[in-house]
Amino acid sequence: MAKQHPEISDALSDFINNQKLFFVGTAAADGRVNVSPKGMDSLRILGRNRVAWLNVTGSGNETSAHVQENPRMTLMFAAFEGDPMILRLYGQARVVHQNDPEWDELYKLFPTIPGARQIFDLDVDLVQTSCGMGVPCFDYVGDRELLNDWAVSKGESGIREYWKEKNQVSIDGKPTHIVERNT
Repeated sequence: MAKQHPEISDALSDFINNQKLFFVGTAAADGRVNVSPKGMDSLRILGRNRVAWLNVTGSGNETSAHVQENPRMTLMFAAFEGDPMILRLYGQARVVHQNDPEWDELYKLFPTIPGARQIFDLDVDLVQTSCGMGVPCFDYVGDRELLNDWAVSKGESGIREYWKEKNQVSIDGKPTHIVERNT
């Protein structure tokens, strides 16, 4: 059965920190719901009810467009090894772009990852755990370096050009403000 918690306990914090993969769910007022898998060393627990994750350049920018219109966000973690569990963090998020005053303070919490474009700062209002007994077990082999390699090969100016071409609007045409808030 699902259990609801008012905050991220030490045990749940340990669980989160041991996961290699998490999922981000967002939706605007209308249009498509977006669920994105995230990896790398891109998530930080900032308090009992606050987490941040560093978002890197990818094929789309749905999360940014959605959060700027409707700040609801869910992060989901699933145990693929060890004891089964699913953990969801529900809350209100905001996008922090490179030109925003909070960028430097938050960005220094993460390793340098090529193609970094935004940080999402989530105020968690509900933590929920559930059994996860239907989630299969997987063995972690390692991280893929393909996205990092791609970003390095593009270079900073190439990444910014990619943002102009591919990341300015969501698939539903909603603005992400990536160019004007990051240059």
